[in-house]
Amino acid sequence: VQLQASGGGLVQTGGSLRLSCAASGRTNSNHVMGWFRQAPGKEREFVAALDFSGRRKNYADSVKGRFTISRDNARNTMYLQMDSLKPEDTAIYYCAADAMSSYYNKSPGGYSSWGQGTQVTVSS
Repeated sequence: VQLQASGGGLVQTGGSLRLSCAASGRTNSNHVMGWFRQAPGKEREFVAALDFSGRRKNYADSVKGRFTISRDNARNTMYLQMDSLKPEDTAIYYCAADAMSSYYNKSPGGYSSWGQGTQVTVSS
C-alpha cells in the first residue's frame, strides 16, 4: 500500500492543523494505521494509531486530549486533527500502515508502509 501525507504547515501556538493520509494500491480496511513524528536530532516517535474499524485508538501521552485520529475507509484516508498546538509539536509527521500490527503498537518497526512525511511547524 502506498501512503501520501498532506496538510502540514506553519501555525502559531494554540492553533490547529488537520493532516490527511491517503492510501492507494493494495488498500485494505483491515490495515492498522498510525501517525509518527520526528523532530530534528530526535528519533521517530509514536503519535497515535487506530484499528481497522476506527473505534479503537491509542495516543501518546504528549498529545492526548489535543489530537484526534480518525479514518474514512470508504475514502481510504486517515486524518489527524491537531488542536492546541505547542512549539514542541514541531516535527515532520509521517503516516504508517500495516496489515499485521496492532493499534497499541507504538514502535515504528511495527509498520511496513510509510508516507513521505509532512512538515508541521508551530511558532511561539
